[in-house]
Amino acid sequence: MALFQQSDRQTESKAKESAEKMAERTPMSAGDPVATAAGMSVLYAWYRFYIKGDKEGGIFVGLWAPTLLAAASYLQQKDIVRKFKQGLSSF
Repeated sequence: MALFQQSDRQTESKAKESAEKMAERTPMSAGDPVATAAGMSVLYAWYRFYIKGDKEGGIFVGLWAPTLLAAASYLQQKDIVRKFKQGLSSF
Protein backbone atom coordinates (compact mmCIF):
# COMPACT_ATOMS: atom_id res chain seq x y z
CA MET A 1 0.00 0.00 0.00
CA ALA A 2 2.81 2.41 0.89
CA LEU A 3 4.44 1.69 -2.46
CA PHE A 4 1.36 2.87 -4.33
CA GLN A 5 1.06 5.99 -2.21
CA GLN A 6 4.69 6.91 -2.88
CA SER A 7 4.22 6.33 -6.60
CA ASP A 8 1.08 8.50 -6.59
CA ARG A 9 2.94 11.29 -4.81
CA GLN A 10 5.79 11.18 -7.31
CA THR A 11 3.39 11.27 -10.24
CA GLU A 12 1.48 14.13 -8.64
CA SER A 13 4.64 16.18 -8.01
CA LYS A 14 5.83 15.58 -11.59
CA ALA A 15 2.46 16.72 -12.91
CA LYS A 16 2.61 19.89 -10.80
CA GLU A 17 6.13 20.66 -12.03
CA SER A 18 5.06 20.10 -15.61
CA ALA A 19 2.03 22.34 -15.20
CA GLU A 20 4.16 25.09 -13.64
CA LYS A 21 6.69 24.93 -16.49
CA MET A 22 3.91 25.08 -19.05
CA ALA A 23 2.33 28.06 -17.30
CA GLU A 24 5.65 29.91 -17.41
CA ARG A 25 6.08 29.27 -21.13
CA THR A 26 2.50 30.13 -22.06
CA PRO A 27 2.15 33.70 -23.34
CA MET A 28 -0.61 35.88 -22.01
CA SER A 29 -3.61 35.62 -24.30
CA ALA A 30 -5.72 38.53 -25.45
CA GLY A 31 -8.50 37.34 -23.16
CA ASP A 32 -6.56 37.90 -19.93
CA PRO A 33 -6.54 41.72 -19.94
CA VAL A 34 -10.10 41.73 -21.24
CA ALA A 35 -11.24 39.54 -18.34
CA THR A 36 -9.56 41.96 -15.94
CA ALA A 37 -11.26 44.92 -17.62
CA ALA A 38 -14.62 43.11 -17.45
CA GLY A 39 -14.14 42.47 -13.73
CA MET A 40 -13.21 46.08 -13.14
CA SER A 41 -16.29 47.25 -15.05
CA VAL A 42 -18.48 45.11 -12.79
CA LEU A 43 -16.91 46.68 -9.72
CA TYR A 44 -17.38 50.15 -11.21
CA ALA A 45 -21.00 49.32 -12.05
CA TRP A 46 -21.65 48.27 -8.44
CA TYR A 47 -20.03 51.49 -7.25
CA ARG A 48 -22.26 53.63 -9.49
CA PHE A 49 -25.39 51.63 -8.71
CA TYR A 50 -25.08 51.25 -4.94
CA ILE A 51 -22.70 53.98 -3.72
CA LYS A 52 -23.51 56.88 -6.04
CA GLY A 53 -27.16 55.86 -6.48
CA ASP A 54 -26.98 56.24 -10.27
CA LYS A 55 -29.01 53.15 -11.12
CA GLU A 56 -29.22 53.77 -14.88
CA GLY A 57 -25.49 54.50 -15.12
CA GLY A 58 -24.71 51.42 -13.05
CA ILE A 59 -26.80 49.21 -15.30
CA PHE A 60 -25.21 50.73 -18.41
CA VAL A 61 -21.68 50.14 -17.11
CA GLY A 62 -22.71 46.67 -15.95
CA LEU A 63 -23.43 45.75 -19.55
CA TRP A 64 -19.82 46.45 -20.52
CA ALA A 65 -18.59 43.20 -18.94
CA PRO A 66 -20.57 40.74 -21.10
CA THR A 67 -19.89 42.89 -24.16
CA LEU A 68 -16.13 42.84 -23.56
CA LEU A 69 -16.11 39.11 -22.86
CA ALA A 70 -18.20 38.34 -25.95
CA ALA A 71 -15.92 40.43 -28.17
CA ALA A 72 -12.79 38.73 -26.75
CA SER A 73 -14.35 35.31 -27.24
CA TYR A 74 -15.24 36.12 -30.85
CA LEU A 75 -11.70 37.30 -31.60
CA GLN A 76 -10.15 34.22 -29.98
CA GLN A 77 -12.45 31.89 -31.92
CA LYS A 78 -11.62 33.72 -35.12
CA ASP A 79 -7.89 33.27 -34.40
CA ILE A 80 -8.38 29.54 -33.70
CA VAL A 81 -10.23 29.08 -37.00
CA ARG A 82 -7.46 30.93 -38.85
CA LYS A 83 -4.78 28.74 -37.29
CA PHE A 84 -6.81 25.62 -38.03
CA LYS A 85 -7.20 26.59 -41.70
CA GLN A 86 -3.47 27.31 -41.94
CA GLY A 87 -2.75 23.88 -40.52
CA LEU A 88 -5.03 22.22 -43.05
CA SER A 89 -3.51 24.09 -45.98
CA SER A 90 -0.04 22.72 -45.20
CA PHE A 91 -1.07 19.19 -46.28
